[in-house]
Amino acid sequence: MEIKDYHFHLYYDVKDIDKATTLRDKIGETFDVDLGRVWDKPVGPHPIGSCQVTVSNELFQEVMVWLLSNRNGIDFFVHPNTGDNLADHSDYIMWIGKSYELKLEGFR
Repeated sequence: MEIKDYHFHLYYDVKDIDKATTLRDKIGETFDVDLGRVWDKPVGPHPIGSCQVTVSNELFQEVMVWLLSNRNGIDFFVHPNTGDNLADHSDYIMWIGKSYELKLEGFR
C-alpha cells in the first residue's frame, strides 16, 4: 500500500468553531501543510462540522505529536490517502478524542 499523504480532520460542534479555527490557523503557522475550509455543517462522510488538514508523510509524526499536545479539546480523525477512499475512511483510521460514525455510503 502506498500512502500519498494524510488527512487530519478537526471535528467540532458549531459552538466550538472559533476554537477549531484558531487551532487550524496555528497548525498552518507551525507546519507546511495544506489547510482546508472550516465547515459549520456536515460535509461528505463527516457527521459534524470539520476542517481538513493535509499533512505530508514526512511531517506526519511531528504534526501528530503537536496536535496531541495542542488540540484544546478538539477531536480529530486521521486517515491516510492511498487511493481507496472506503478503506482510507474505515480500515486505516485513527481517532483522537471522541470518535464519530462516518457516512461511508458515498464510497461504496
